[in-house]
Amino acid sequence: MANYSHPEVLVETDWVKQNLGQAGIKLIEIDVDTKGYDAGHIPGAVGFNWQTQLQDQVRRDLISKEAFEKLLGDAGISPGDTVILYGDNNNWFAAYGFWLFKIYGHKDVRLMNGGRVKWLNESDKELTTERPKIVPTQYRASGPDLSLRALLPEVLRLQPGQTCNLVDVRSPDEFTGKVIAPPGMTETAQRGGHIPGAKGIPWSTAVNADGTFKSADDLHRIYFQEKGVDAKRDTIAYCRIGERSSHTWFVLKYLLGLNNVKNYDGSWTEYGSIVGAPIEKS
Repeated sequence: MANYSHPEVLVETDWVKQNLGQAGIKLIEIDVDTKGYDAGHIPGAVGFNWQTQLQDQVRRDLISKEAFEKLLGDAGISPGDTVILYGDNNNWFAAYGFWLFKIYGHKDVRLMNGGRVKWLNESDKELTTERPKIVPTQYRASGPDLSLRALLPEVLRLQPGQTCNLVDVRSPDEFTGKVIAPPGMTETAQRGGHIPGAKGIPWSTAVNADGTFKSADDLHRIYFQEKGVDAKRDTIAYCRIGERSSHTWFVLKYLLGLNNVKNYDGSWTEYGSIVGAPIEKS
């Protein structure tokens, strides 16, 4: 990992095992729901439900600063803690959590490389159904740092292919408009296709078969040489609901070191339902 631009934001499963129970190190499993966590999780980890705890339940938005502070305080986390995030679906929702932690100014937050699946596949790693004993804290956040987030007006102002790298991280069938959402997914849009000028670079091109991130050299070749992402331009990543694009945002900003990368968390479920928004299908 030494060749990544910011190797300090990524830890391996062995590192996590060696540091279980250490003061100042807090583990959080973030999944779309908590079924996996309830069935068994890394000892000492708390579980966050992406749908109900990291999403505002009234309006479509990320949780407020006050809700974030309460969530972390109730989980026994302090601003000075080292927070290790991991989760299901190759860390999609953990990466979203990482993005949210950075929006609200938590300094030391990291992803466990390979996520929940890698831990499960290693015979020397244990699971527990026991919930940790928590001493609540009074967490105080900073921010929000909105330089990390793209909203619809900014996306609509873009000149296709001229002012910004637009990276669509969905599957090829979603990109071309053959399907609007992956099979079984309920969040959808009125139209299929992609934002004009976007480059289709599925999130999965950044990971190995075991869910770990590819090497810095491989990522550099994929994004800059093969796919034509211009490192000198601003970059916006999007997907369907903002979780897969958080994963690519993490790759571009922290592993490849692009300075100005934003996650458009409204993504296709917002853009694909806007009256009059230009769409490409190809």
